[in-house]
Order: sequence, then structure tokens, then C-alpha cells
Amino acid sequence: MAQHHDGPGRWKLEQKIEMTKKKSSEESNDRIFRAVRGEFYESIAGVLRTARSNAYRAVNFVMVEAYWNIGRMIVEEEQQGKERAEYGAALIKNLSLRLTEEFGKGLTERNLLYMRQFYLAFPSEGPQSQKLNTVCSQLTWSHYRLLMRLEKPEARQWYMTEAASQI
Repeated sequence: MAQHHDGPGRWKLEQKIEMTKKKSSEESNDRIFRAVRGEFYESIAGVLRTARSNAYRAVNFVMVEAYWNIGRMIVEEEQQGKERAEYGAALIKNLSLRLTEEFGKGLTERNLLYMRQFYLAFPSEGPQSQKLNTVCSQLTWSHYRLLMRLEKPEARQWYMTEAASQI
């Protein structure tokens, strides 16, 4: 079996090859950047940034709407239970276990209680309400979690409008 002898000469050669490849790649990248007119590139990039932002807002609104509906469904189910307090606690616990098994984390008992509270704080004016649709579509779940702490509906409305105007 012949011994393979790699000396310092081979290592230097490999380094030179790598540096040449890197330099060639950088020069190629420079040519690509120069080949695309800056103004044109920025127009395309602007379209992509806007699309990403719109997609984020759309997904956020759909999830907020889903949380409101989950809260509504929990309240409606609880109202059918005979021993409300015990039934409500068991309902939330068991629902959380089953949903977490299928959909992963994020559907904890605490979060389901927040969704229930969300519906109770905004009972007839959920995210799909016509008068609040524009404002609601701008707010995130975090905004709503803060707004739910306010007891007076008028205060919630004022802060909700104020938060939306800051976005």
C-alpha cells in the first residue's frame, strides 16, 4: 500500500485554489449586482416587502378571528354544562390536551382561557364586526391580550382605536 504524502506544498496549493474560487465568486456577484439597475431592483424588492407585510397582517387577522371564535365556542359549550365551574375547568383542561396533541404547543389551558376572555370582552363586536373590522385587522393578539385587562368597554374602544392609529 503506497503512502499518501501531503506536505505543506499541497496545503498552500489548496489555499490558493480556494482563494481564487472566492475571488471569482465575489467578482461574479459584483457583475450581477451591477447588471441589475438599482432603481429596478428596489421596485421589485418593494413589491416583495409589501407582499410579506400584507401576508403577515392577513394571517394575524385570521388567527385573531379564530381565537375569538374559539372563545365564543368555549363560552357556548360551558353554558350548556350543568355544574358550570367544574365543567368549565374540566372542559378547558381536556380541550387543551386534545388540541395540543393535534396542533402542537400554544393551545395551553391559559391560552384557551385568554380566548374565552377575549370573546367575553368583545362579545358582539368580534373581529368580524363591520364597524371594527378596519381597526381589528391592524391589531395583534398581543394588543388584544392587553385590551382585555380593561373592564370598561369605552376604555377598551378608545385604546383599541389609539393603538391602531399608532401602527
